[in-house]
Amino acid sequence: MTEAAELPQAPAEARAVFGEFFPEAVRYAELLADAGVQRGLIGPREVPRLWERHLLNCAVLSEVVPEGVTVCDVGSGAGLPGIPLALVRPDLKITLLEPLLRRTNFLQEVVELLGLDHVTVVRGRAEEVLGSLQPVQVVTARAVAPLDRLAGWGVPLLKPYGEMLAIKGDTAEEEIKGARAALSKLGVQETEVLHVGEGVVDPLSTVVRVVVGESPGGVRFAAKKAKAARTGRTRRRR
Repeated sequence: MTEAAELPQAPAEARAVFGEFFPEAVRYAELLADAGVQRGLIGPREVPRLWERHLLNCAVLSEVVPEGVTVCDVGSGAGLPGIPLALVRPDLKITLLEPLLRRTNFLQEVVELLGLDHVTVVRGRAEEVLGSLQPVQVVTARAVAPLDRLAGWGVPLLKPYGEMLAIKGDTAEEEIKGARAALSKLGVQETEVLHVGEGVVDPLSTVVRVVVGESPGGVRFAAKKAKAARTGRTRRRR
């Protein structure tokens, strides 16, 4: 069994960012450093930098999430960025979407232990929950896949005029350029790169913001959704 590295003390910035939920953030960090490592959700080498690289890096995403919206965290994994976002933004209604059972088990344990009543854990892939998961106003993701593939999963989950916020690295601009054709087909109308976390994280967190129009997922998805709706009406009439 891999021996977990020691979790460092929370930096002063964490107290400021998490506020009254700082104790819950510490408990989450402890769970990641212990059960998260033991279950293979994070690598042991990540423990010394859990606060700066993971929790705070994700929590500052809250700077660009509108108030009171519904959020789906796609490929949530160990709960990043969904759980740090939930801790700093109790006004949000967040769904943690993750296909792997061992990860959803961990997420459910964390949600219950931290008392996150505004968070729901759903097991499944984005393409599998279409139609069963209510469309959301914001999709979040971190280190899930290249932008074109990630958008193919996340954009169809959005309500019209919703947005996807993906935490990315230094290649964000290049990813946008390479994904333009795919994004256009998905009904994306606007893309931009944001830098958040001034005074909290160094370097700043890089976020790709993708905004859709009235047909999230594009024409093909709209046709697929319409067909599903017609099938549902036919079944009800029977």
